[in-house]
Amino acid sequence: MIVTRFAPSPTGLLHLGHAHSALFGWRKARAAAGRFLLRIEDIDPSRCRPDFESAILRDLAWLGLDWDGTVRRQSEHLAEYRAALDRLSGLGLLYPCFCSRKDIAAAVSAPHGPEGPVYPGTCRGLAPEIAEARKAKGDPYALRLDSAKAALLAGPLTFADEREGETPVRPGLLGDVVLARRDAPASYHLCVTLDDHLQGVTVVTRGLDLFHATHVQRLIQAVLGLNIPRYAHHLLLTNAAGERLSKRDGALGLAALRDAGRSAAEVRALAGFPD
Repeated sequence: MIVTRFAPSPTGLLHLGHAHSALFGWRKARAAAGRFLLRIEDIDPSRCRPDFESAILRDLAWLGLDWDGTVRRQSEHLAEYRAALDRLSGLGLLYPCFCSRKDIAAAVSAPHGPEGPVYPGTCRGLAPEIAEARKAKGDPYALRLDSAKAALLAGPLTFADEREGETPVRPGLLGDVVLARRDAPASYHLCVTLDDHLQGVTVVTRGLDLFHATHVQRLIQAVLGLNIPRYAHHLLLTNAAGERLSKRDGALGLAALRDAGRSAAEVRALAGFPD
């Protein structure tokens, strides 16, 4: 059975791009008599708000989307992410990094990846006693995945994508990504990969902007022994300037369109899914 999901973060209101992604996954599941799940990715308490979650549920229902089972909220599953981090640590695949985003951006040795500067591995070889001393002193740090070590453990990998076909994994494409930091008990890459496994998602439907993230997530799946879904990365809707829609595009927000008198059917058509 096909199982898809829509997983918004409650950091703002939904716009047409979100509607396109939700409808893409919902229609794929319903056409195959499968299941469509809703997950709220609220792992960041500094940015996520309950009123935005309420608005997400309201907008999806207004669009005519329904979902199967209960809504999964990441904030309710911190112990599961902690257990996964402990497993990765036990495999020797995590290391503490004391570099700030500013440090990384300023590093001459930082290579450039598809999403900007890639972490150059400054703290990868830090002596354990030095790292522990800095932790004891209270220096802020993040936990990074040692992608080279993980790649050696996992061996050659691929993932199946509906647009690109069978794609070889490039483990270091995004560098040694952050899997947890002091202000967030787990990162997007770890949470989304574990959630898809635990929820039994068989087809990950999401925007093409997340295609590169799949390389990292497939690596995490391999070292943790998780299920391997297929992927369907769809094209992104853009605004009048040809830029990807963001939560700043208030005029294209679902609530704004509804308040302006647009019907749900009209909004579905604007999102690329006419009835």
